[in-house]
Amino acid sequence: MAVEELQSIIMRCQILEEQDFKEEDFGLFQLAGQRCIDEGHIEQLLEIIQNEKNKVIIKNMGWNLVGPVVRCLLWNKEDEKRKYYFLMLDLLVKLCNPKELLLGLLELIEEPSGKQISQIILLLLQPLQTVIQKLRNNKAYSVGLALSTLWSQLSLLPVPYSEEQIQTDDYGLCQCCKALIEFTKPFVEEVINDKENSLENENEKLKDELLKFGPAHFKLMRKKSLAMLQLYINKLDSQGKYTLFRCLLNTSNHSGVEAFIIQNIKNQIDLSLKGTHNNKWFTGPQLISLLDLVLFLPEGAETDLLQNSDRIMASLNLLRYLVIKDNEKDNQTGLWTELGRIENNFLKPLHTGLNMSKAHYEAEIKNSQENKVQKSKDLCSVTVGGEEIPNMPPEMQLKVLHSALFTFDLIESVLARVEELIEIKTKSAPEENIGIK
Repeated sequence: MAVEELQSIIMRCQILEEQDFKEEDFGLFQLAGQRCIDEGHIEQLLEIIQNEKNKVIIKNMGWNLVGPVVRCLLWNKEDEKRKYYFLMLDLLVKLCNPKELLLGLLELIEEPSGKQISQIILLLLQPLQTVIQKLRNNKAYSVGLALSTLWSQLSLLPVPYSEEQIQTDDYGLCQCCKALIEFTKPFVEEVINDKENSLENENEKLKDELLKFGPAHFKLMRKKSLAMLQLYINKLDSQGKYTLFRCLLNTSNHSGVEAFIIQNIKNQIDLSLKGTHNNKWFTGPQLISLLDLVLFLPEGAETDLLQNSDRIMASLNLLRYLVIKDNEKDNQTGLWTELGRIENNFLKPLHTGLNMSKAHYEAEIKNSQENKVQKSKDLCSVTVGGEEIPNMPPEMQLKVLHSALFTFDLIESVLARVEELIEIKTKSAPEENIGIK
């Protein structure tokens, strides 16, 4: 029985230290938990989650249950146990590691299409807001990542124009826009009320992210609004979009703009794979030529990962999408025949770059902590993203350095997820069919 199986796994993990949990333990926990949900043992599963003895296990492994719970809420709308599903979702959001939850929730938001896009966004906005507020570091980056993902999905929905369309709101776009305003409120209030806080740099970054992806505004980049750019993109045919994307990726030199373009490329691929638009520009050889501009690091492992973090995250999210949506046998995008080149030009250098960047910032943190023996009011400078920020109090310097490490951790988490998905897709296939050169 699933409950007994889960309890057996938990009893084995209870005697382990947190750092001794193995990948196998995570997998077995997820499978057993999924079976408990599938077989309707939701109340017993709730008891296990609420048991104080399981606190460390749930913190580390519980986020794997969020997906199955959310799918039950979406698919079983008449289920008498819905109140238990909602309670379980609230508990998991409260108890689990917020960084893992953030990535898990964003991955769930990216899954659906059509009318389910608004349904899952309306369901998960509140949990997403709670998770981001629980994060200790780099809240601005996480807010930007969340809004970017939400905007990317909402941009797939048809815009209601007539009064009747607005009233019926068939695809839920109007509801989502209202909910998105509520989602951003605590972060907007934080920017407004936090003017006297010493962490002005983080505050500015949060304001920047809200302006860039907020419900009413896009941040002006190089004197041109991204919203206006989107309107222009929407008027072009497939070939025109393709040509513009190539041009902007070659010339923009701005990580935020490039991330925006990569999201648009993902949208066009999505339309092509679903058969909505039957065109050659966003599948096969033409797409691979475009992906060469996306799935690479400008200076290899030496690339400034902090300065290019928006672009890198968008590239990884696009690659993750391609691996999930394009079956190896179909290979509509051409991804699977180019996988070896992508690994050599993008994934491997990114691994090396992350190791180098983390080592550098960890050394900076160590030096900063060792220098705390100096007067606490002394000002110092720190180099972040290739730029020296002078006259910084030691406490703020540490915050900035930890913020950079958090960014690298996020990139590393998404990279690990991409590689895990690639391994799952290629494991059972004969080597000659996986396209690794």
